[in-house]
Amino acid sequence: MVKTLRDHLLKTLEDLGEDELKKFKFKLHEMPLKEGYEHIGRGTLKKVDVIDLADKLISCYEGDYAVEVTVEALKSINERDLAEKLATATGNAALNSKQEADTHQGPELEEKALLTERRRALQDLLAMLKMEQHKSMKLRLRDLQEINRESLQNWTPRALGDLPWHFLRKVMALNGTARTTSLGQGAPGDKASSEENGGQGDNGNVLLDARASLHPLDVLCAVLLCSDSFLQQEILSKMSMCQFALPLLLPALDPSKCTLMLWAMRDIVRKWRPHSLAQSRGFREESLVLTAMPTVSFVRMGSCSFSKSKLLNELLSPSQQHHDFFIHRGMESRNLPRKIADGLVEISWYFPAGTENSDLFPEPVAITNLRGDIDSHWLQFRFLTEVSSAVFIVTESIDEREYERLSSLQGSGTKYYFILNYKSCKRSETQEFLNKLAPVLKLSKQHVLEKEIGTKKEEFMEKLCSAIGSIMNDQHKYMNMEGMAVTARERGIQLDEDSEECQRAKNRVQEITAEIKDVGHYKRQILQLQGDLWKSLSKVEREICRLEGQGDVPTEEYKSRLKEKLLELRTQQNKCDLTDGLTKFINGIGTLSQMEIHYFLKCMKFNLDGIAKGNHPTLQPNQQKLEELDESISASALGVEHFLRELGQFYEAEHSMVKEGKMAKIQRKFIHFPRLAADLMLEGFPMELIDGDVSNIPLQWVTDVLTELHAKLGGRSRMLVLTVLGVQSAGKSTLLNTMFGLQFAVSRCTRGAFMSLIKVAKNFRQELGCDFILVIDTEGLRAPELAKLEDTYQHDNELATLVVGLSDITIVNLAMENPTEVQDVLQMVVHAFLRMEETGHKPTCQFVHQNINDVAAYEQNMRDGKYLVEQLNDMTIAAAKMEKLQKEITVSDLMDYDPEKHNWYIPSLWHGDPPMAPVNVGYSESVCGLKKCLFEFVRPHSLNSTPKDIPQFIEWVKSLWNALKHDDFLLSFRNPLTTVAYTTISAKSVECEWEFRKEMNLWVTEKQTFFQNQPPAKLDARVLTILTSETEQKLSHESHRILERFQSAAAKLTVRDENMRYFVRHSRPVAHQSSSYSRAICSNLVTASEGWQKKNTIQATCIKTIEGEMDMLLEHCKMRLNKADNKELETEFEEMWSETVSKIRLGCLDEKQIYQDIELLLREDLAKQENSSSLKLQEHSNVLNYGTKSFIMKKEYLDLPWIKTLNEWFTQECWRKTEELVTSLMEQCKDYIKNIADSKADYHDIHSRDLLRMINERLQEEDVQKLHTSTCFKVDLKLHILGEVVPLLEKMQASFIKENDPELYLEKLKPQYRSTFRDLYLGKDSCQTRARDFCRWCLKPALVDYVNNRLGLEIVDDILSSGQHDEYRNRSLFQFTVLKKLLKYENFDTYIIYINNYERFVKIWVEGHLLDRYSRTARLRHLEKEILSSVVKKVRTALESLSDRRTSTVCDFLDMFCGELQNDLVISKDRLAVVLFKNTANAAQFLAHVQAILPQLEKETLAEFEELKFESKLSNLSVKPQDEIFNFVFGCGQQCPFCKVPCEAGGMDHTEHFATVHRPQGLGQCKNKRTGMLEYSLCSSDVVSNAVFRNSETEEKFHPYKDYRRYYPDWRIQPDPSIDTSDYWKFVFNRFNYKFAKKYNAKPANLPQGWKKITKEQALESLEEAFNIKQ
Repeated sequence: MVKTLRDHLLKTLEDLGEDELKKFKFKLHEMPLKEGYEHIGRGTLKKVDVIDLADKLISCYEGDYAVEVTVEALKSINERDLAEKLATATGNAALNSKQEADTHQGPELEEKALLTERRRALQDLLAMLKMEQHKSMKLRLRDLQEINRESLQNWTPRALGDLPWHFLRKVMALNGTARTTSLGQGAPGDKASSEENGGQGDNGNVLLDARASLHPLDVLCAVLLCSDSFLQQEILSKMSMCQFALPLLLPALDPSKCTLMLWAMRDIVRKWRPHSLAQSRGFREESLVLTAMPTVSFVRMGSCSFSKSKLLNELLSPSQQHHDFFIHRGMESRNLPRKIADGLVEISWYFPAGTENSDLFPEPVAITNLRGDIDSHWLQFRFLTEVSSAVFIVTESIDEREYERLSSLQGSGTKYYFILNYKSCKRSETQEFLNKLAPVLKLSKQHVLEKEIGTKKEEFMEKLCSAIGSIMNDQHKYMNMEGMAVTARERGIQLDEDSEECQRAKNRVQEITAEIKDVGHYKRQILQLQGDLWKSLSKVEREICRLEGQGDVPTEEYKSRLKEKLLELRTQQNKCDLTDGLTKFINGIGTLSQMEIHYFLKCMKFNLDGIAKGNHPTLQPNQQKLEELDESISASALGVEHFLRELGQFYEAEHSMVKEGKMAKIQRKFIHFPRLAADLMLEGFPMELIDGDVSNIPLQWVTDVLTELHAKLGGRSRMLVLTVLGVQSAGKSTLLNTMFGLQFAVSRCTRGAFMSLIKVAKNFRQELGCDFILVIDTEGLRAPELAKLEDTYQHDNELATLVVGLSDITIVNLAMENPTEVQDVLQMVVHAFLRMEETGHKPTCQFVHQNINDVAAYEQNMRDGKYLVEQLNDMTIAAAKMEKLQKEITVSDLMDYDPEKHNWYIPSLWHGDPPMAPVNVGYSESVCGLKKCLFEFVRPHSLNSTPKDIPQFIEWVKSLWNALKHDDFLLSFRNPLTTVAYTTISAKSVECEWEFRKEMNLWVTEKQTFFQNQPPAKLDARVLTILTSETEQKLSHESHRILERFQSAAAKLTVRDENMRYFVRHSRPVAHQSSSYSRAICSNLVTASEGWQKKNTIQATCIKTIEGEMDMLLEHCKMRLNKADNKELETEFEEMWSETVSKIRLGCLDEKQIYQDIELLLREDLAKQENSSSLKLQEHSNVLNYGTKSFIMKKEYLDLPWIKTLNEWFTQECWRKTEELVTSLMEQCKDYIKNIADSKADYHDIHSRDLLRMINERLQEEDVQKLHTSTCFKVDLKLHILGEVVPLLEKMQASFIKENDPELYLEKLKPQYRSTFRDLYLGKDSCQTRARDFCRWCLKPALVDYVNNRLGLEIVDDILSSGQHDEYRNRSLFQFTVLKKLLKYENFDTYIIYINNYERFVKIWVEGHLLDRYSRTARLRHLEKEILSSVVKKVRTALESLSDRRTSTVCDFLDMFCGELQNDLVISKDRLAVVLFKNTANAAQFLAHVQAILPQLEKETLAEFEELKFESKLSNLSVKPQDEIFNFVFGCGQQCPFCKVPCEAGGMDHTEHFATVHRPQGLGQCKNKRTGMLEYSLCSSDVVSNAVFRNSETEEKFHPYKDYRRYYPDWRIQPDPSIDTSDYWKFVFNRFNYKFAKKYNAKPANLPQGWKKITKEQALESLEEAFNIKQ
């Protein structure tokens, strides 16, 4: 029977295997067609079987063209035999001729023919993956490191566009499932790819279903092509850890040549133990690129029924477990046609573990795998034949054409092996060609391995291993990858590192590293500054803080010598020139392009790592040399960080020279170094924070690098700081690298800490609350390599404290297989957290337990968690004792610790035994879970606190490091956040306190105004009781309102709850003052009301009497027949006035005998004391006479124990302090009386009682009790003070009586009454005159009082709210401002007042400032105008409202007018009575006249204010602004017990006193008892030295300064943060040394030489640094 075309097609299709049929369908849809023909839809191809497919070919392509299409498709999948048979059987011999022509053209031309198709396939694939834009704009590692929402999610790819990102995130996280490309179950396919498939959607898509998408190798190739060189390097490094086969040769896609991935593999380092080192337990650790080893390649020729890749996996997998090194068709989603990956050459390695029984091979061997048929990828095949020791060719048959091509390999030095899986029909033919090839390729029977269906896998694998073993035994060809690169270039294969940028960078690096032979020698010669000089500098810096070698040398002299030594070392550093190697390094990072810099630093790392490994010492049997070995390990380390460290030292040395004035700023050569380092940080390179080799931080270098970084970020540098702590080689760096895709060095012995910056995506910053994540990795904790180095333990504890202090989140990494190390780490962590708790910083802590095999053992983990709590509690108690904390404390006080939430149990990194074990999938998933948990914590945390920005981070580094350099961390630490918060809260405290006082002052003024407007009859006891109640309610309401505002402001600060309570305590001044202020207000109002009532009664009687007489005189005059002229009227009025006044003089105010009142009170007070007190008073019967004498100290005033009188110094000290007590108490009492006198109140005995109470309270205070004053002293002091104030009180009383004397009072009214009398007699229309008199005599004084009652408040408001005088809102800033101005003028007398009478100085300063601000500017006039305008507006409003009401008389109008303004203005009733006397004017007309006069009245009033001097204005104000401001800045008045510097703490009831800068004790009159010279020691230095002190408090016994709080528990004297902090006072002391000595009757101090070199500019700089002021 004749076969039809359909029969031939069907027979051909039936001969295809399942995989080949799928490939055939795929190619059928992809291949180009003649014009007019269309492809069969993918959906259709997917469903049809071979029968339907044959029919479809005939129907779509008709006859011979159907054969041609089929033949071309068969050829494209390397089924040339079937293609030839079909062409011959169907009579299309021409197709065979075309095939033969193609064959004669050679494989190279065939490759070119396929290139266009591959490029189109690549373009289609990139479109499917949505990666087209990355073909030109390559993906970078920084792109993957960026923190965004997607990076924190566990998501499954749902579309083709998700696959690249799924792969990248998984492989960066070391997840073994990274190569999975299956789309999510039931997920829709990618829409774009559906449209490209002819619009048939999912139904027509042969590739997309719920289980499959794209071949993983296609995704890998696409990702690599879209990545830059450095991301490629990271991808391959991660793949290597996962034991994935790596791409050695990328197929010719873009560009048109194959690419050898040499650069991408340079970062891979492998460690193994060859059998030659098994006995010594040694190992080798080398770069994979540089390791020479035999390479065995596996290729396929034609088709093959079994998977070559699967065979290789079975070969490489350890016996105990299988691992898929190579992707093979049996894996999920891998049995898909490859779009672009054919021609890919993969490579994997076998490394022995040193166990002969289980190792496959004794030495490493590389295994390569060519994807696709060698016929289609002849170039790759030829490359493999040249670099391999042996090539295994997997095939089913060999035909004539294949024989010819293989024959071309004749002469190759490579061994060839065939793995045959015969086709039954081709067996004899294949055998025949093998026999022919035997002499050509030097084949023997051992070179042919048959793998039939019945062959046992174990037997075959044994033969294969034996074959490879024999190859290795022959030592045939060892080649590393750099050797392969040579061959690649010869073959026209391009290298990924042959780019111009890479080559330029490599050449520069080679120039540097070529000079390095011996690392130690190189570091000493080229990196000179970080050697012994840097170590010596670090030791001196620590000694300055700890003073351990002080001996008998005075503290400041010793510190001065150390500073000289420090400067000498810096000078030596600065004299060093940049070496050639360092200059080349600087040029490398400073002049190359950004891409070249990346290459440069990477090449530096590779070369230096290789050199350092070659110089790495090994442990010898002689254990006595262990310490020397430790030192040599440290010395042999060499990396990029050492070069950057050298830059930092050059920068620091130069900066020191400029700071010390030894170099001008314009001469600086290295000022650009921080910019270079900041650029590197921005590019993701880790930056060294702590130099672990010397346990020091180059603070100026780190500060300026980070400052430069902050500037480059445009000031947007909010950071979340995450740190990790743990022992050396416990997986800390791997954990961070896995979690964040970072590049911290792994498994090296460098000590210190490194920081790396990770960007947060813009759309995620608000949610996360930060712009960056700063990750700090610590190195070398408990490093066994460095265990014998000096101070290792101390270094580790300092390192732990520092990183915990800097962090928001601390990860504590615990390697559970070593309980001792776990114990060590926990001790360090607890100590660090304890210190942080005491400073108010409380980072979150996560404990990561690594190498937990059974992560599902929940109950066991919970038990471990509870045990961990017990351990932590025990360690906390022990640490608290070490830190001398006298309180009970548990771990819950240190950190928010929940065993369930804060413990992470992570399985071991490796799934099996290295070196062939892949990364454990459980490890990757657990780390991702930890990362997600950390950021879930960050989100709510960001709502409650503001992350630190770089400037704040810098301050934290400075504060922590300065404290760590001292012995006592808790004493030395200055919390920068607390400092900033304290400044803010102090200002807020002042603001709130002033708001409270202002509100209460206004309320009191209103009440006083209201009371003064009431008739005397209404001011009874009931009204005053109501007033007292209202006052208490008002005070309570206002204090609670202000307290809430204060607490709300405090809650917004970035300070932990522990410190918040401390800050809120500063709201107590308001609450405290509330009660005292309440009593004062009530007392003043009650006392004032008594005076008002008495005065008003007398004045009312006077007015009533005078008006009665005037009325009678007026009637008498009108009844006369003759009209009187003006002279007669004047005479009549004067006679009437004199006679009337003489009648009412009996009503004058009583004058009290004040001195008798005081004597009586004093007798009552002394009656409670000893009898001698009363006897003493008898001697001085007149207090007034006693007050005229000056108070002079007498011997009997001190009642010292007889033994202490033998100590002259002690007596003098008590004498001096007693004199100071007298002076301060006298000034306090005088100020009290002055304030009362300014209120123009009458004398009341309550004033005397208050004075006596003040004196008694002061005498009862603890510091006064220690002076041992006698009863005689107390009596004389009271007599003297009260005697001095009696004249003041009498003067106050006289002023009040004079002001309110009826005769004087009436005399003021006389002109007005005279004018009114004359107008009434003459019958003139006096409406306008009366209105003018009302405005002049009644309204104007009320307006003036209104302004005076409020102007003081407005002045204080103006100063506090102007923003120009913040020093009045913060006492520390006030100190800075004062000291800066004192330095500017260098006036000795002013310094004396400041030092010895600080209270007086502050008063003079404040008054001077007010005078400068308001007497020479128009500012005060503006305030006066505002106040006056506001009250005039109220007057106008009152007048307008009354104009709408009908009032019949002027009296009714004025009553209503005064009622409207009774809370604002006190309108004089006496003056008003004159206006109303016989006033019959029209009320409306009177109102109109007042309205008309009002504008002129306002101008006149303002003009009168302008005429007054500022001093006069101040005396008239009810609230004295100078007193209010004084209260804000003066504070509690306490002084340092040693140097007398004033306390700067906010509020009045703070529990601890402190000062920013202390001063030499000699400035406070302290003299050396033996020499009589002024003391120059600084208490801020003495508290960390071995110095001692003695005084009256210690009962003349010597006591160490370190334990000063035993006697002064309320003072916190911290060590100076730097040796330059006190330069200000050192300069002042040196400047006025002789003047101070003369003033204090002492000898000049013998100051250290270093003090004499301090310049005025340096003094100012130290002041700015101490107060943290940025000028």
